[in-house]
Amino acid sequence: MKRTLILALTTVALSWASAHGETARLPNILWLTCEDTGPELGCYGDRYAHTPNLDRLAARGLRYRACWSNAPVCAPARTAIISGVYPTATGSEHMRSMLPMPAFMKMYPQFLREAGYYCTNNSKEDYNLQKPSGVWDESSGKAHYKNRRPGQPFFAIFNNTVTHESGIRRRPHTLAHDPAKVRIPAYHPDTPEVRRDWAQYYDNITTMDTWAGERLQELADAGLADDTIVFFYGDHGSGMPRSKRWPYNSGLHVPLIVFIPEKFKHLAPPEYKAGGVSERLVAFVDIAPTLLSLVGIQPPDWMHGRPFMGRHIAAAPEFLFGFRSRMDERYDCVRAARDQRYVYLRHFMPHRIYGQHLAYMFETPTTQVWKKLYDEGKLNAPQTFFWEPKPVEELYDLETDRDEVKNLAGSPEHQPILQRMRAALHEWQLQTRDIGLLTEAEIHSRSEGRTPYEVAHDETKYPLKKILAAAELASDAKRGGLTELQSLLRDDDSAVRYWAAVGLLIRGRNAVESSRSALTQALVDAAPSVRIAAAEALACHGNLDDRNQALAVLVAAANVQNNPVPVALHALNALANLGDKAASVKPAIAALPATGQPAPERMNGYIGRILKDFGGGADDSAAPAKKARKRARK
Repeated sequence: MKRTLILALTTVALSWASAHGETARLPNILWLTCEDTGPELGCYGDRYAHTPNLDRLAARGLRYRACWSNAPVCAPARTAIISGVYPTATGSEHMRSMLPMPAFMKMYPQFLREAGYYCTNNSKEDYNLQKPSGVWDESSGKAHYKNRRPGQPFFAIFNNTVTHESGIRRRPHTLAHDPAKVRIPAYHPDTPEVRRDWAQYYDNITTMDTWAGERLQELADAGLADDTIVFFYGDHGSGMPRSKRWPYNSGLHVPLIVFIPEKFKHLAPPEYKAGGVSERLVAFVDIAPTLLSLVGIQPPDWMHGRPFMGRHIAAAPEFLFGFRSRMDERYDCVRAARDQRYVYLRHFMPHRIYGQHLAYMFETPTTQVWKKLYDEGKLNAPQTFFWEPKPVEELYDLETDRDEVKNLAGSPEHQPILQRMRAALHEWQLQTRDIGLLTEAEIHSRSEGRTPYEVAHDETKYPLKKILAAAELASDAKRGGLTELQSLLRDDDSAVRYWAAVGLLIRGRNAVESSRSALTQALVDAAPSVRIAAAEALACHGNLDDRNQALAVLVAAANVQNNPVPVALHALNALANLGDKAASVKPAIAALPATGQPAPERMNGYIGRILKDFGGGADDSAAPAKKARKRARK
């Protein structure tokens, strides 16, 4: 049956190609991808960069001016690509989570293989969705299109890791780029450490460019250049702090270059020309449907992306969307949108600072010196912003503020733009059924026996409109809403109750004191996320008795042997955010186990990383985390 289906789909695709004057074969498709690389290339106008091979590719092909990775970190970004669906809709937005897809969904290589393609990946996968069987013909360091059957069309990915964040801090390293000539973005302090890290980042890009040239020469030597569509892109912005992990343009903007040989020009978009620049807004969710379009397959309706070339090219979007959720061991909730000129961020946890302590991020010298100078009071705005609580909304004009440091959200003349961007983001969350408004623990608990995507589309299980309304109210203290939040704390939906408790925490001592009775009752709520949010509010702003009772609730929830990993991680985040107010239970926290209930292997180290901040963390958590990071870099 399966073989019959493959042959049928291949016949359909070949028939379409024949009708368009291409009888020999479907196009081969080669992807050259790399890690942690923004548009710091010569062909994007960066004069400090040295990228001759990619510049030549751009001179022969089409360069996309504005491509967003949807997520500013690898695993959720790659999840958007492999599925064509926003990770915020499949519950897979949290870093290194692992969740099931609905049975009706497929990863894009499955479609290509059914159409007769030989599909290889060399070598990184790093998805937050569980991979079905039959995705790749081969996915390994040895995967190569040369292993296909004679005459079989191929789709092949080669991924380079030299530009990964870890490569910025790799020592010893002899710099090729002069640190004195690097441009320091306005949000970074100008120190020798920062200049060296930026220079080494550019060195790594040059090394990657050499690798890209070798792959392209290999294709030409095999006599395949005229039969192969080539894509080049990075998986998100640079690995420098405040680029990677942050849904600013600096964290989401990636280079995208596409070369289409003459014989396949009928698949090119209207604006295609050698050395051309496309003004079309493109995002990672668009890539999977574009691949299907290139081989003549109509993308399924469940894919969120829009094909930007091929037989089924769709109208260009007006906006791109991005997000930030859990990054390694720390929770956050940010959504972002951009149009041709402006970037808009909406913070649902503005009380958390931008630069929450991430063990891996703090291995970079720039992060270390940046935080040290802030703690010593030696920085001025905008270098200080990263270490401080966030505004509810941010709006930036990319034409006049490339570093995104001049927030226009309060500008009277920009209110129409703010309202338009705000409305677009709100509508996107509703249309795509953003399940990320649930805590990670609730995504798992509500999805028992089903997938998060299916739960998100069941209004009885996920009343999105009222949950989104609660989250928007809770996160915006300027709206007041104290009485409404107190009422929402009694709602029949635990996500609404959670956001009500968060809203009281954000509003501070007076709000917590006036809601003391309701918050105390919430300490025994059936939902762990509600208990944790209420406990943090009382521990932060309550009296001594309230604090002691709340801390006991948090320490109990933080025990990963008695609670699922997302619950324990949530509680540990709350305890860490309390700072000195959790001092009385620091010994109890340090004694907590670092491992316990089953979790995706790549999450096993996160509990131990936070416990280490309290002087604890069992040794058994370190090895899996180190191995997971090593695999991720491969």
